[in-house]
Amino acid sequence: MSRPYLLAAYLAAVNLAAFLAFGADKRRAKSRAWRVPERTLFLLALIGGSLGALCGMRAFRHKTRHWYFRFGVPAVLLAQLALAAWLTRR
Repeated sequence: MSRPYLLAAYLAAVNLAAFLAFGADKRRAKSRAWRVPERTLFLLALIGGSLGALCGMRAFRHKTRHWYFRFGVPAVLLAQLALAAWLTRR
């Protein structure tokens, strides 16, 4: 398999994982069960799942009151997009 396909598969998987993690954490918050650590949610965004994390925040209305998620996840997404643009121009 070529690198672009592997990268696309990786990004799809990590974004799906981030989206599902936000959904699982919201469900667990409602039922007062064990929660997904905030560090894990941020890590998923940082390793390439920022779009999935942002979509999960919006879809599940979760972590939207925390300033560090409300501003941090979009900032990570913008940084990743800028990095991707820079890498593709080289």
